[in-house]
Amino acid sequence: MPYINIKVTDEGVTAEQKKALIRGTTELMVKVLNKTPNTTFVVIDEVNTDNWGIGYEQVTEIRGK
Repeated sequence: MPYINIKVTDEGVTAEQKKALIRGTTELMVKVLNKTPNTTFVVIDEVNTDNWGIGYEQVTEIRGK
């Protein structure tokens, strides 16, 4: 029972893009590890850019430059 957790910033990821991520990561598990799609869980967490840091800065600050 694979559990896949995808974290992305909350900057306009569409429902269609999320569907594609779920489908694509599930298909990867099926092809590479022979997992059953019905027991493969995919969770997408959208993280506010204030809560995501790279180096010493928040992504919000980096994107503002």
